[in-house]
Amino acid sequence: MSDHRGPVLIEIDEDAPSPAAAPPIDEAASPPEGRAMQVLSTLGRKRRGSWLTRWFWGGVVALLGFVLSIAAWDFATGLLTANPVLGGIATGLIALVVVTLLLIALRELAAFSRLGRLDALHREAAAALAADDVKAARGVLGRLDTLYRGRANLRLAREEITRRRDEIFDAESLFALTEARLMAPLDAEATREIEVAARQVATVTALVPLAFADVIAALTANLRMIRRIAEIYGGRAGTLGAWRLTRAVLTHLVATGAVAVGDDLIGSVAGGSVLSRVSRRFGEGVVNGALTARVGVAAMEVCRPLPFGAHRRPSVTGIVRRALTGLFSTGRRGRSDRSGETPDDA
Repeated sequence: MSDHRGPVLIEIDEDAPSPAAAPPIDEAASPPEGRAMQVLSTLGRKRRGSWLTRWFWGGVVALLGFVLSIAAWDFATGLLTANPVLGGIATGLIALVVVTLLLIALRELAAFSRLGRLDALHREAAAALAADDVKAARGVLGRLDTLYRGRANLRLAREEITRRRDEIFDAESLFALTEARLMAPLDAEATREIEVAARQVATVTALVPLAFADVIAALTANLRMIRRIAEIYGGRAGTLGAWRLTRAVLTHLVATGAVAVGDDLIGSVAGGSVLSRVSRRFGEGVVNGALTARVGVAAMEVCRPLPFGAHRRPSVTGIVRRALTGLFSTGRRGRSDRSGETPDDA
């Protein structure tokens, strides 16, 4: 039996549309939207469940803890009866785990206390500034001096403020001196952390094609950035404290509508890059980097013990341009943008 192989004729319907007749893709109809940062921003939307749901999950956690503790106790006592040596080792290990958990809990409580101290200082400073209360302002400066007493790089600034604070008789001038001498180096350090995080998120989004890689990069980079900013201002956060601080920052951004791409800042940054017009992924990288910079500035506002004075708030546009210089723009443009930066550009 012979297997005859020959040409195959495939009939094509004459009315079938041609690929050449397909309309071109309109890139303007679907501009980069910063999907990774939009997903991250949803974490800041606090959804408070009903009291019945909270009671249910609270009971589940308590029951699991009770069952595990009873099981560990029965295991240790049973092993002590069967073999005293092994039972003693098991008891020692259980005690080690319990002590470690207690130390972790104490560390988290200390972290919450430090963050609460920064928040209290921020509120007291804002109230003293609004009321022009010199006495209250000097009290805030005294607490700031105590907060930063262990930092050698701030010693000269602290000594100058202590020497001059009794010579100034209005709260605004006192806080302006403190911002210029004490807060300026901390603000510069926090700004550098924001630039690093924005550059990392933009690079991963643009160059890594894996699914959800941009979301994971945005989450880890923003958590690390917020935690570092809190440490810079004296509010070192633990694991739970860092997560709660992140929720507070994202809640603030969602409430104010700052995590959005349909405004002049994001449009100018994303549209100003040639590569963002060529590749949608590069455009997504620019937008995610810009939104990360906004999260960083919001974290500075939340963690900073003093509210920003006039012309002290960092420029989000300047941060983004410095962070993305060399990635999505030429060096010449980055230098010109750095020289023309405005402090309060949001």
